[in-house]
Amino acid sequence: MHLHFSPLATKMLGCYIRAFLLVLSLSSEVLNASVGDADPRYRSCVKQCEEIGCIGERCFPNCKFSLDRGLNDHPSHILESLYLQWKKGDCQNDCRYYCMLDREKERELLKDVPVQYHGKWPFSRIYGMQEPASVAFSALNMAMHFYGWASYFTLLYNKLPLRFGKKPYYEYAGLWHVYGLLSVNSWFWSVVFHTRDFDLLEKLDYSSAVALLGYSLVLTILRSFNIKDEATRVLIFSPLTAFVITHIMFLNFVKLDYGWNMKVCVSMAVLQLTTWTIWSCVSHHPSWWKLLFVVIGGGLGMLLEIYDFPPYKGLLDAHALWHATTIPLTYLLWSFIKDDVEFLTAKRLNKAKKSK
Repeated sequence: MHLHFSPLATKMLGCYIRAFLLVLSLSSEVLNASVGDADPRYRSCVKQCEEIGCIGERCFPNCKFSLDRGLNDHPSHILESLYLQWKKGDCQNDCRYYCMLDREKERELLKDVPVQYHGKWPFSRIYGMQEPASVAFSALNMAMHFYGWASYFTLLYNKLPLRFGKKPYYEYAGLWHVYGLLSVNSWFWSVVFHTRDFDLLEKLDYSSAVALLGYSLVLTILRSFNIKDEATRVLIFSPLTAFVITHIMFLNFVKLDYGWNMKVCVSMAVLQLTTWTIWSCVSHHPSWWKLLFVVIGGGLGMLLEIYDFPPYKGLLDAHALWHATTIPLTYLLWSFIKDDVEFLTAKRLNKAKKSK
């Protein structure tokens, strides 16, 4: 198979490799995400709570259940089993939360700094929401992506001319549709997970975020290198997709390793941001400045994820602030995408007119 890259793509590739190695070297330091849950006193507290359903005088109704009831495969028994599993998860969540609060009070008396538990800082709940600030910002991100995706769809199929069969002239139309779907899905699970921390919801949140990052990287490479040939697209898409799927399976079925997942996500994000940065500087796209602003803002926001800090007043931490920074950047990104649709569509129509 013969692969053809334009002079612009070749120039970008050389700059891209050098810049990526430089940026990646600056982001290699990752904080330890699970110091608290390795604490023997915390683990003992959680274990005792799950056994008796109480921490001191605090008792939790959802901890009063039994899974040893010999349930068979009858649909009603399966539903009952799922309900009991949910209660078990809610019990574990309450035990972890209050054991964490008690342990942090002890650490505060000893003048020790707060630590993370299961990859998360100790937060104060509001109306049952475990991380209220992250819930609010995640919901706004989801709404912003849905709005951007809907306006992109309207522009593509209702405002611009279409080819035979009502197909758009824009060659990347389907790719951005998938991006919109994965973005809304990822922020939906972010809302759910930050509302209530269950193991299943945590895996869904992490898996959705990894899938979005991996796909975004593929889309970035295809658009920035202007790859339209289907065979070349498959050649790029296949190994990256295989890696992302393998990583997601590792998180779900082997070990939910917060440190390793952070390194993988940061690496994919750095690759993506570096590629867009170089493309913005050499492509002469009319809306290059919008994308460059998104890249710079995203890079600065990513530092909040890497160099984390405890939540202020138990509510607002670096992770929540990172969610806040992505809201205006999401609006600007979809604005660039719509500009790109108009730019390439007009370019292709002009080319078709000249060829007649």
